[in-house]
Amino acid sequence: MGSEGTSLTEAVRQTAGISLTKAVKDAAGRGPLVPDDGVASEPSRTRPVVSALTQAPRAVPSKFTVLTMLLTLLLFLASFVLVVLPVAHAPVGEAERANRSPEPRRVALVIGNGAYRYSPRLENPRNDAADMSIVLRSKGFQVVQGFDLGKAAFEAKIGEFIEALRGAEVGLLFYAGHGVQVSGQNYLVPIDAKLTTAAALDMEMVRLDRVHRAMEREARTSILFFDACRDNPLARTLARSMGSQSPEVGQGLAAIESGAGTLISFSTQPGNVALDGNGRNSPYSSALIRQLSTSNEDLNWILIAVRNDVMRQTDHRQVPWEHSALTRRFYFSTGGQATASSRVQQRRASEAATLWSAIKDTSSVALVDAFAARYSETVFGELARARAQQLRGVTEAPDLAPSQAEPAFALEP
Repeated sequence: MGSEGTSLTEAVRQTAGISLTKAVKDAAGRGPLVPDDGVASEPSRTRPVVSALTQAPRAVPSKFTVLTMLLTLLLFLASFVLVVLPVAHAPVGEAERANRSPEPRRVALVIGNGAYRYSPRLENPRNDAADMSIVLRSKGFQVVQGFDLGKAAFEAKIGEFIEALRGAEVGLLFYAGHGVQVSGQNYLVPIDAKLTTAAALDMEMVRLDRVHRAMEREARTSILFFDACRDNPLARTLARSMGSQSPEVGQGLAAIESGAGTLISFSTQPGNVALDGNGRNSPYSSALIRQLSTSNEDLNWILIAVRNDVMRQTDHRQVPWEHSALTRRFYFSTGGQATASSRVQQRRASEAATLWSAIKDTSSVALVDAFAARYSETVFGELARARAQQLRGVTEAPDLAPSQAEPAFALEP
């Protein structure tokens, strides 16, 4: 078959006296093994070989050898087509996805406390927390959530969160409910707190800095949202119980200092009281949910939009405030650079957000179901499904037509 360095084409020529192309045609049943024009130019060398192939028995091993080599070649070509070419011509996005490491873990603790036993009930926190959980899951967060938690259950949720936070890239806390500051220290209030004695600070309350320190210890980026600056009658009860120390009990929450990589957002300025709102969500939570669901901008931009939205809703009586020590831009959306498809999705989400703001407080299950069906692919469709389930749990009565206080429009296809 020739020397070790002989090519496959040359080997076929030397063995059969024909070109590789002609041999392939013969293997496919297209003609006999005959020399091509290139070989015909060497008659003295070709005719004896062809004569031997057609007349002598020893031609059979030569043909078998050629066919074996052709089969090997075909197998190689098949492997090249099936394995090498798909990788070489894979779209850039697919190649990157194949090579990149798994998405960094994001973990959130979401708490909504409203059913207080020793002070007036807050209607919004449970809705705020439930809706925020839906939004955060749509952004890739693992969510630990709790609603209307007493002290023991609150502590248990914090422990569950800290356990889940280990090894995470991002930790997030969202709290809606009562909070109180004492001597500059912030406390979150479980629903079973009475605050009738000074000892209640340690026995009945949850110190915010405990969660804050754990987040900064475990995660590279920590984000804290507090819709907890509501007017709190429990704070006044605590102030009376502390007597001469009552000036230490402040209104709202105190400013918080943080380490690098942390952002803390309050529903209003430190020491001020936020509004609970009359609809499904508080002004702050409503704006935050809307912006997180529709914007692909970084977190700092989103909070500016939230601040403007809340100021507009409250006639400038409430101004959200944040303290940031972030060391990089943070994006809730992980899709990277915007594409034409993502821009269409963003416009669709903005349309759904506007309509959801108009109908989210309705008591008509039919209207909410229609919205959920129309915007099923958006996070607002998920919010609508949760709202419809909530309405069905409240009453088994037949659906009522929207009242005059509800939006006078229909969802057209």
